[in-house]
Amino acid sequence: MDLDGWLADTRTSYDTVAVDYADFVRESLANAPNVRAALDLFADAVADFGGGPVADMGCGPGHITGYLHNLGVNAFGIDVSPGMIDVARREHPELRFEVGSMTALDLPDESIAGALAFWSLIHIPDEEVPSVLAGFRRALRPGAPLLIGFHVGDVSRLKTEGYGGHPMKIYVRRRRPAQVSAWLSAAGFTVETETLLDPESSTPGAILFARRRS
Repeated sequence: MDLDGWLADTRTSYDTVAVDYADFVRESLANAPNVRAALDLFADAVADFGGGPVADMGCGPGHITGYLHNLGVNAFGIDVSPGMIDVARREHPELRFEVGSMTALDLPDESIAGALAFWSLIHIPDEEVPSVLAGFRRALRPGAPLLIGFHVGDVSRLKTEGYGGHPMKIYVRRRRPAQVSAWLSAAGFTVETETLLDPESSTPGAILFARRRS
């Protein structure tokens, strides 16, 4: 994979922190009932759609992929960081994980029955988001569900130190749900639900559930 600029920085940063990041998020869902509820509804939507392969875009160490698998979803993970993929394969040897970038998605047209990008679009520059979502739409079957989680806000920041105190060089972007919904609509999706997470906290989040239009 030929990467440069911000994408190469993202890969290198997550390679560096992969093991510590996996430790940090391993039990994260246990204390996040609203996130689990969104994932449960997404799993139900995939089943109602008829099932099939589901891509976890920016899967990291595979904790979300594994959770969906335990719900009966035929989930697999894609991440730009080989280090993260190595950890995911060790922790979930029964599942499929691939090194890849959502900016150049290597999936056949209309080949997946669902997709999610959980706090992974936060590293994608604004100008790249529409093409990333277009790639999601191309790979999804018409009517298939898409779940996106992200930080809410207006400010982006450069993260220079990460999990375990390791150096990183990644931008963390906060966005308003209305902006993400507009991008989704323009890319050919219909947003069906919006869930705000900890809206009064210093680190609010949002989860959008959408479907690919025909």
